[in-house]
Amino acid sequence: MSASFNLPPDDPDSDEVEAAAAVWLSLRDRGMSESEMTAFMRWLEQDPHHAEVFAELDTAWKEVGRLVAIRPENNIQPDRDLLAPRHRPHRRSGGAIATLAAAAALAVGLFIANRPESARPTAETAVGAFQKIDLPDGSVVQLNTDSALDVKFAGHERLVRLIRGEAHFDVAKDASRPFRVAVGDVSIRAIGTAFNIRLRGADVEVLVTEGRIGVESTPVKTREPAAVPAALQVSAGKIAVVRQSQLAAAEVIAVDAPHVQRALAWQERRIEFDALPLADVVEEFNRYNRCKLVITEPALARKVFTGTFRADGYQAFVRILEDTFGVRADRRTDEIRLQSRR
Repeated sequence: MSASFNLPPDDPDSDEVEAAAAVWLSLRDRGMSESEMTAFMRWLEQDPHHAEVFAELDTAWKEVGRLVAIRPENNIQPDRDLLAPRHRPHRRSGGAIATLAAAAALAVGLFIANRPESARPTAETAVGAFQKIDLPDGSVVQLNTDSALDVKFAGHERLVRLIRGEAHFDVAKDASRPFRVAVGDVSIRAIGTAFNIRLRGADVEVLVTEGRIGVESTPVKTREPAAVPAALQVSAGKIAVVRQSQLAAAEVIAVDAPHVQRALAWQERRIEFDALPLADVVEEFNRYNRCKLVITEPALARKVFTGTFRADGYQAFVRILEDTFGVRADRRTDEIRLQSRR
């Protein structure tokens, strides 16, 4: 939101708490200042009921249709014509407007409060979808296709849990509140830096594009600040590949600028590959598309290819294989089977 708001009052009345929560959500959506963020965290800690109100708003929004699912593809804001406020008698108009603003924020924002582990992720993307997330501390997360993460900000630590997929983090500096990303039992610690994390089976790949990070294999507790020093330091221009529970065997590789560009091409909805086996190329296309490419011959899977395509451009790629590389494509309802012409 572009409008400015006064900080909500610390009023125990339930209606006032709901109105205050709505204002906090709106402030979060347009970005909080340092003083606003401090006041927000103090408000959350004052009373468990405040967190409950956040949960109720989140649940109510999902129950009335999850409008975020039907917003235009290139518009992160839901259609204003669909956001009709509920009629609630004996409520002040200002509160209704604030509640409506909160609903819009919830549709595209984050629910940052104490929630049970069984709750839905804070944010997730479907196959082929992408999402940009502005965290209340000023950090920015870009979520790749078929990915999910959860956010839990406490007084002493900023914690994000990558549940599946891939995400890029541009972390706002705050030395007093470490920023951690937990991926299984691997934990990445940063203060102010930028890095990309991809979960590939049991492997966690971390590409650092700015600054330095620390990597641990100790499970992270969400309620307590972690005091264990990082066991592995990774600086900009390097990739760390860590297998779950095997930090000692982690591999750190220096990469050049073209490699970084290819690794982050997904942020521009592209796939770039350089002398990559067809099996790996197909794996990448299949991440972004529901129609899957299937290689039926081991020899074909080993052939290497170089190119740049739209993430959803598998049809164009298949046509090039047919026209130039002697590949026959058998198109079916939900897959395309690839084999060499004989």
